[in-house]
Amino acid sequence: MKLPVINEEWARRIQQSEVEFFTSRISSIGEREGNPNGVEIRRFGKSTAFYVREMPWSLFNSVKGFSHEDLKRLEEIVQFYRERQRAFQMDINPVDCSPELFKELARHGLQQEGFHSVLYGLPKAELPALPAEISIREVKDEEDFQHYAEVHCVGSGMAPVHKHHFFNNNIGLLGRPGWRIYLASWQEQPAAVAVMHISDDIASCTLAATAPQFRRKGLHTALLLRRMHDAYKADCRLVAAQASFAGTSQNNMERAGMRIAWTRAVWGTVTT
Repeated sequence: MKLPVINEEWARRIQQSEVEFFTSRISSIGEREGNPNGVEIRRFGKSTAFYVREMPWSLFNSVKGFSHEDLKRLEEIVQFYRERQRAFQMDINPVDCSPELFKELARHGLQQEGFHSVLYGLPKAELPALPAEISIREVKDEEDFQHYAEVHCVGSGMAPVHKHHFFNNNIGLLGRPGWRIYLASWQEQPAAVAVMHISDDIASCTLAATAPQFRRKGLHTALLLRRMHDAYKADCRLVAAQASFAGTSQNNMERAGMRIAWTRAVWGTVTT
C-alpha cells in the first residue's frame, strides 16, 4: 500500500482516532475507585471536553474534535470550564474550520498559543535489527509496569519520588482493549517507554519518554519502529502520531518515513 495523500476523509479519521484514544485514556483515570482525580468527560455535539480536577495542565483540560459544526455549542464549552475555574486548551485542526470559527473563538476569550504537528505513515512489514545495547519488550504485568512508571516519570522531567502518580494514573491502560505498552532497556537497564493505541485500522503512537541519561542513543526511534511493525501485524492501514513542531520526536518520525499530515493550532484561555 502506498501512503495516501491527506484529504478531508483521512483527516477526519486521524482526528477521530485521537479523540478515541484520549477518551479511553482519561476514562481509565476516572475509573479509579472513587474517581480521586475528579475526571469529567462531556460531549458537546461532536466535540469532547476533558476535565481533570487534580491535573491542572492543559493536556488534561482540553477540547478535541471541535469544528465549525459545533460553533453553537462554544458558549456551553466555555461555561463548562468557567464553572470549574479552569483554564483549558482547544485543539483546532484544519478540517471543517472557517473564518467564523476563529472569530468566535476570539470573541469567547480564547487566543492561539502555539502549534503542534500531526503526522502519519504506513505500518512497517519489516522490523530492523536492534543495536546490541537495546532490547524492547511489551509490558504485560505490574512488575514491568513499575519500571514503566519510573521511566515515564523521570522522562517527563519529574523526580522519581513522584513515580506513584504515573503508576496510579496509567495502570488502567495495562490490559485495556486497544492499548499496548512498551519498555526499552539499554544494556538491560530500563531506559525508555512508549504506548500505542489501535482503533479500527489506525494505530496511534500516543506517548514516548526516555530517561535523560539515555537520550540520543536511538531508543525513541527503536520504539517507534517497533510500534509501526506491530501496527502492520495488527492489519492497520495507517500509523498516526503527534509531536512538538520541529522537535526531536517529529524529526525521528520523519526519518522513520512518516509525513506531516497537518499542523494543529492550539488555542487557550486569554490570561491577563
